Amino acid sequence: QVRLVESGGGLAQTGDSLRLSCEASGRPFSQVAMGWFRQAPGQEREFVSSMRWANGDTYYSDSVKGRFTVSRNIRRNAVYLQMNSLKPEDTAVYYCAAQSVGADGYNIWGQGTQVTVSS
Repeated sequence: QVRLVESGGGLAQTGDSLRLSCEASGRPFSQVAMGWFRQAPGQEREFVSSMRWANGDTYYSDSVKGRFTVSRNIRRNAVYLQMNSLKPEDTAVYYCAAQSVGADGYNIWGQGTQVTVSS
């Protein structure tokens, strides 16, 4: 079984930076992509950013483009999300996700880490 373990959430003020980490553990697996989603209270889970594992291509939602940066450590099977210029609307539970080879969409999810940005 593959587990994704997130860390790095917490409290921040407007304009601050936080860095989220997500590391896969358990049985070895090959992923098509790893990414980040978030869910604010009362809202649906939304896509934030992702990286295709084969070539490192990155994708961002319009709401975070230019402020957030996704990166990876292939050896550690880890993905990171550097969040700069945080805004109160970035407050949410952030989930790491992976799409394993052969899966239709993201099929492995972390437990989530809370990010709270105060004004």
